[in-house]
Amino acid sequence: MEPTQSHKRTDGDLEGEARRVFMGALLSDLRALEQMVAEDRFERGVARIGAEQELFLVDRDYQPAPGALTILDRLQDPHYTTELALFNLEMNADPQPLEGRGLADLDAQITALYEKVRVAADEIDMKPVLVGILPTIGKTNLGLENMVPKPRYQALNRAMNEARGEAFDFSIQGIDELVVKHDSVMVEACNASFQVHLQIAEPERFAHHYNLAQLLIAPVLAVGTNSPVLFGRRLWSETRIALFEQACDVRSPGLHVRDTMGRVSFGRGWVKGSVAHIFKENVARFRALVGTEVEEDALDVLAKGGVPELAALRLHSGTIYRWNRPCYGISENGKPHLRIELRVLPAGPTIADEVANAALWLGLMSEMASIAHTIPARMDFDAARTNLYNAARDGTGARFTWLDQEEILAQPLILDRLLPMAQSGLDKAGVDSGVSAHYLGILENRVRSLQTGTRWMLRSLAGMKKKATSGARLTALVAATIARQSSGKVVSEWEPATINENDTVRTGSQKVSQYMQTDIVTVRPDDPIEFVAELMSWESIRVLPVEDARGRLVGLVSYRTVLRALHALIKRPAGDAAATGAPVGTFMKTNLVTVTPETPMRDAVKLMLRHRIGALPVVQGEHIVAIISEQDFVGIASRFLAQSADEPPETMELDEDF
Repeated sequence: MEPTQSHKRTDGDLEGEARRVFMGALLSDLRALEQMVAEDRFERGVARIGAEQELFLVDRDYQPAPGALTILDRLQDPHYTTELALFNLEMNADPQPLEGRGLADLDAQITALYEKVRVAADEIDMKPVLVGILPTIGKTNLGLENMVPKPRYQALNRAMNEARGEAFDFSIQGIDELVVKHDSVMVEACNASFQVHLQIAEPERFAHHYNLAQLLIAPVLAVGTNSPVLFGRRLWSETRIALFEQACDVRSPGLHVRDTMGRVSFGRGWVKGSVAHIFKENVARFRALVGTEVEEDALDVLAKGGVPELAALRLHSGTIYRWNRPCYGISENGKPHLRIELRVLPAGPTIADEVANAALWLGLMSEMASIAHTIPARMDFDAARTNLYNAARDGTGARFTWLDQEEILAQPLILDRLLPMAQSGLDKAGVDSGVSAHYLGILENRVRSLQTGTRWMLRSLAGMKKKATSGARLTALVAATIARQSSGKVVSEWEPATINENDTVRTGSQKVSQYMQTDIVTVRPDDPIEFVAELMSWESIRVLPVEDARGRLVGLVSYRTVLRALHALIKRPAGDAAATGAPVGTFMKTNLVTVTPETPMRDAVKLMLRHRIGALPVVQGEHIVAIISEQDFVGIASRFLAQSADEPPETMELDEDF
């Protein structure tokens, strides 16, 4: 089975003659598109909708599970395809008219597709989950071994790494702060979205409709946030926005200020002219990263009365991730059409919640189409862009600059104005009144209760804060999300997650990541032992990791070791210089036993028993990310060992130092 959609197929890297040939096809496609616009060749008068549903796969520990290809082989259904990582999956709903019961039919199909995934995943001891960013995903999950082995992804990763020339930097400030580097585009796999497509019934007014979509992106996102946590940090209400932009940013940091646009962006300004304006900007400002052999001559196809595929243009556009993306397609009736793809919405919290978000956007796109041409005169583009990031950071609490420079909060804007307008717009589009009332009712209850997916997650984490470590709480959050998604209730009706929903304790399948403490204090080898002693006293720490100047773990020092060292120093003559500043590197232990966040906790306990140590550094490569001690395992070590019938119980006799 080929899980990659046809317009995403690629032959790989672009170099030399291959680049010139592909660029020639790209220019031919652009000229053909302009000709189609000028000759009014696009399907008109039809408003179809569609959606792409992305999801995560998790194992019984609620950690990312690389099962996508196995599940695709079991499903054998073209509605499913791969995403970047083996723990992601994408489902594609069929296009259907917006009018009538289109929204309900979209909901029903996605629900049916999701149920098929659930059944197939269950057969291999996995579960699907709908969430914008999986709370339990860790940096260790983002290695290239978890990338789907397809030429498109491998070529994109090579091209983007070469274009950037160095590791990708991530810096996001929210309640907590995240500053991290990664060496591939795999961080993009932390994101899962619900992408809504709308076929434009007036292709000649595409620019107006696109500008309207740009205006509406902020309030629609504000009520649909579902991604507040990444790598254990509480960041933006919709952290995907910042994360995705930084994950695909191939611009190399330089010494000179240069006005360039990232491959993931809101855009540079209001669109003028036709849809060709946006595609031209894509070609002008973004280098083609991958290519494929193009068999058709788009202009020749047009001259013969046919409909060109525009394969080169579509492939290139697929590597540029505007939050509202223009799309060219061919309908089942053989007619070409133009669509807008809304990309900002996250997956989850439920399919009904997702369709409610789509209903708001689609209703407003219908109702406000008549004023779309006035938007550039009534709002500065920078204000619209700022609104997007305000919504991503603050959700329903965001402050917007609206039309005619009005300052307004998201919640009253949506409740008092946009929801009634969306209802009117859905009526004009011929949507069944019961269907529109159902989905807009879901949205209204969510906005009034202020319980978006983000608010539910943050409240749940706060409620569990004093009851478990961060890793255990995040695991409970994913377990609760899956349980709530199976309940039939929308997110505004969800009860907070509880720590008891982390059932990995009962199954004995916990991992170190659920118990490790990432808020650690470290010292350097040349720090004086007196300082280390004071630091241990201040922070009530029994074991300190020792890092070198590049942040690499080089040793551990225990409280007992420090006491012995200080005792020895006290005995030195008063005038002995060594008595005042002995470095910790002289006393630290360098023959270390370590684990990773993915190590099963049962194995970590066994290591501590076997080596008679009371602390284990948790590392990623050469760097320490956390530490676990015997206190973290009190009350559970014997349970883990007792579950192994073939292994006798052991006694925790610790090394005199560790």
